[in-house]
Amino acid sequence: MTVKTGKTMYSIEEKTTLEKAAKIIESKILTHDVFSSPEDVTRYCEFNLLHYEHEVFFVLFLNNQHCLIESVNMFRGTIDGASVYPREVAKEALFQNAAAVIFAHNHPSGNPEPSRADISLTKQLLEALNLLDIRVLDHIVVGSQGSISFAQRGLL
Repeated sequence: MTVKTGKTMYSIEEKTTLEKAAKIIESKILTHDVFSSPEDVTRYCEFNLLHYEHEVFFVLFLNNQHCLIESVNMFRGTIDGASVYPREVAKEALFQNAAAVIFAHNHPSGNPEPSRADISLTKQLLEALNLLDIRVLDHIVVGSQGSISFAQRGLL
């Protein structure tokens, strides 16, 4: 049996392997002080998001030293979009006592290029969390054709 994600077909075994890899990376991140590089963050997000056939909006909640407190799949969408509510993100960030966050979501189409809606949403989230003194460090868009960092593109 296979699962189609974007243009990539994953067998159930491959999907299970990706999920296990994400858990291994998460356990390593939780035992280290910080994410050591943007590549580590991107890899972690890819392992968590690539296997979905629908959009998932994922948030990494971090402390002052940028150690991972918790990662949460906050919103689930359809094949081409997800409704994301800044109020709910802010509420969860306060609950987690986060000092910073990193957003990530997948594009099931495979193309990681941020849409205008992605850029607009990121600005709304940045403004909302800025009022609460919670830093937005990055927003990563994951697709089977690669991943794009808003921070590296100067979009934050």
